[in-house]
Amino acid sequence: MDKGTAIGVGVTFVAVVATAVIDGVHLTALFNPAAMMLIFVGTFGAAAGSLLMEEYKTAFIGMKKAFTVAKPDASGLVDVIVKMADRARREGLLALEDMAKDIDDPLLKEGIQMTVDGTDADEIAELLDARIAAKKDHDKIAIGFLEAMGGYAPTLGVVGAVLGLIHALGNLEDVGALGGMIASAFVATMWGVLIANAAWLPMAGKLKRISHLEVANMEMIVEGVLAVQAGTSPRMVEQKLRSALPGGGQADGKDAKEAKAA
Repeated sequence: MDKGTAIGVGVTFVAVVATAVIDGVHLTALFNPAAMMLIFVGTFGAAAGSLLMEEYKTAFIGMKKAFTVAKPDASGLVDVIVKMADRARREGLLALEDMAKDIDDPLLKEGIQMTVDGTDADEIAELLDARIAAKKDHDKIAIGFLEAMGGYAPTLGVVGAVLGLIHALGNLEDVGALGGMIASAFVATMWGVLIANAAWLPMAGKLKRISHLEVANMEMIVEGVLAVQAGTSPRMVEQKLRSALPGGGQADGKDAKEAKAA
């Protein structure tokens, strides 16, 4: 699990709470049930209005994924593809059928299976590219949902402030409570701006980054499968695929030793 998003969001909220304490703001004043309901429930409703019913589950899974997903293992995929290229050169493409059964990655498994079946390279590329395009469209659902929430939350915060001011102006006779009512009116605005910029938009950014890495892995798989199908030498396959990894395939520490030994 990559903890980058959890750490970033956590640090932001800690900074806000610390700032409030330093400024002498009573934290209980920030937890206004009406304001929080407007921001969290209202924002969800507004953003959900742009989704199809069957896309709700995808959006929720995406929100969870922003905190729980692990970085895709590109180097491990390269190792598997190189082993396949080596075996295909020594024993032929049909020898890959047994190896394909043990592959976890669905795209690589499908590509190798088509290779074993003798499918034309252009057809393999076309079908696998279609899988990549579908993946991109699927990822856009959760990303768009979070971006929509990040856009609607500040606006609904302004709505909350207006409602609070209406309440305050309707009770001008109670001068002693007027200051508290006005302060309370801006709690919704605070939550709207905070949750948008400290949570929803960073989560959307994380999903974009993960999607980019996953798509890059898929594109690398397509290139690797086509290289195996064409009978390219294992050394050339490894050099070609590792050059596409972050840092040009140059890892450090343990990863560097593993890459060198592969």
